[in-house]
Amino acid sequence: MSAPERIPAGRLSATEPAAEPAAPEGATGLSDVFLAEGELTVRGQIAEASNAVLYCTVTHEGRTAACVYKPVAGERPLWDFPDGTLAQREVAAYEISRACGWDLIPTTVLRDGPYGTGMVQEWIAAPDGEGADDAGDEIPELLALVEDEEPGPGWKAVGFAQTGAGRTALLVHADDPRLRRLAVLDAVINNGDRKGGHLLPAPGGRFFAIDHGVTFNAEDKLRTLLWGWAGEPLTDEALEVLRGLQKALADAAPLAARLAELITDAEIEALRERVAGLLRTGRHPEPGGDWPPIPWPPV
Repeated sequence: MSAPERIPAGRLSATEPAAEPAAPEGATGLSDVFLAEGELTVRGQIAEASNAVLYCTVTHEGRTAACVYKPVAGERPLWDFPDGTLAQREVAAYEISRACGWDLIPTTVLRDGPYGTGMVQEWIAAPDGEGADDAGDEIPELLALVEDEEPGPGWKAVGFAQTGAGRTALLVHADDPRLRRLAVLDAVINNGDRKGGHLLPAPGGRFFAIDHGVTFNAEDKLRTLLWGWAGEPLTDEALEVLRGLQKALADAAPLAARLAELITDAEIEALRERVAGLLRTGRHPEPGGDWPPIPWPPV
């Protein structure tokens, strides 16, 4: 088979996305095998993405589901990450999420595709309509801008933001246990780009987190909108999960072997140190002074 053509990010010719395909039973939870072995068909491109992001369908054993395909050939080089490694980092983030038992990241695999090796991830379709439907698919409200000086009940303050015309508003996020788990996960994987637009509502009141290409750097690069718990004690649940993750990252453990296929030895060691540090302090991390703590743009 001939080598795939290298794709300049944002310049891939593609058709318009097809109608949403029928998902297999248990969608919002496709298996790794389904995504890795199914027939991948490109349907269109998500044009606003900074790298090449392709909307696809994958068909396996007579069933079809939607997915996202990010070919390595469409990645733009970054000054602080090795070229051609973002897809592997997305898969590594999924492996850590799964090991934690929180399943906050959609099923994600590394596989060959029409434009070469890339990350393939389950497509998360938002619930229809607003609010809740008859099945109880409430759309969780996770982020907001408020004019008050303090967050209201059920919210955590991130900081003040310029909203135009010289006005400021308080950026807040929900004081939600699922979001708090994500804040811990981001600290573990050293997520350098946790924006509001990376949180996708899903049926059943769930949400998923996407876009984890700039993770696992050996240097501290945590940038997130989820600073509301900064300095607060970790929950008992989080501490238990971190203790399990520490064991799973031991040299001979299957998770460590899997990560060695995706990120460098130095990055794995830094991952272990972050987990150990969270267990040692027992607290959510606080912003450091050497790196902007909030990504731009924040959404």
